[in-house]
Amino acid sequence: MLAMSAEHAHHASPSPAHAHAHHRHPHREGAQAPERRLWAALLLTVAFMVVEAVTGWLVHSLALVSDAGHMLADSGALALAVMAQRVASRPRTLARTYGYRRAETLAALANGIALGVTAIWVVAEAISRWRAPGAIDALPMLAVAGGGLVVNLLAGWVLSRGDGHNTNTRAALAHVISDALGSVSAIVAAFLVLAFGWNRADAVASLLISVLILWGAFRLVTETLHVLMESTPPGVALEELEKTIRSTPGVADMHDLHAWTISDGFDAVTVHVVLDGAAHGTDVARQVGERIRVAHQVSHVTVQPEAPPLSPSLHPAQSLVRTRKE
Repeated sequence: MLAMSAEHAHHASPSPAHAHAHHRHPHREGAQAPERRLWAALLLTVAFMVVEAVTGWLVHSLALVSDAGHMLADSGALALAVMAQRVASRPRTLARTYGYRRAETLAALANGIALGVTAIWVVAEAISRWRAPGAIDALPMLAVAGGGLVVNLLAGWVLSRGDGHNTNTRAALAHVISDALGSVSAIVAAFLVLAFGWNRADAVASLLISVLILWGAFRLVTETLHVLMESTPPGVALEELEKTIRSTPGVADMHDLHAWTISDGFDAVTVHVVLDGAAHGTDVARQVGERIRVAHQVSHVTVQPEAPPLSPSLHPAQSLVRTRKE
């Protein structure tokens, strides 16, 4: 039987069901805007990371050094995101029919793992500093931490403005926001050292930064594994999707229903529908696809129509036997 997808419907007839076909594969129409934002955020982050690392080392501030380590992870994440953005924009091939869209997801997964490793290092170092706190020059620490907050807020603004957001830009924005909160922790620690001479505040701030890093890592890894395991898209309820299909006129039954995410913003559904014989298979398939698009906002739909089972009284083999007996 003919498998009817939105692309096929687009060429088959001018019905309303094909109106969304041009939006099915937004292969990289807005790819350049996210890439420019990623580059800008990367340059800002790398430039200040060097300043923060050097200052933190000179004034013996673990909060600054750990925040610089966080910014190093951010820089790696942004560099991976830029690379993935460029790879994902490559057209599909005979070997990779969906193109390289999953490169974005793989980069986000690598970012999450890098964040987790960074957090473990910060925790270990913070425990060591808590046990044996050293002298800290709080004024340079305060100035650099304040500058780090400004840089992170600027990078966050660059990443969040405009359209064309995807997994990469959102993952990079999560890095930058958590790093901005890390800068706030470093600022508070510097004030505590200045006001009360409590050098352990530096270790406490580092632990808070590590919690932020771990939370960001957990979210990134969870979201990317959800995609890589081809789980049902977050906004799609499979029970409701099945109801939508079964309630379509001309559908007697259905099986092999699958819903998954190819890459960010590109969900897909495939299903086999058994016809009840009241309408043509292509018409039923087109209507199923349109109803899924409207009710569940999934545009990439492939429907396989199947003929209704033959009535036992009209089965060709039985008819042949009956004829021979006569």
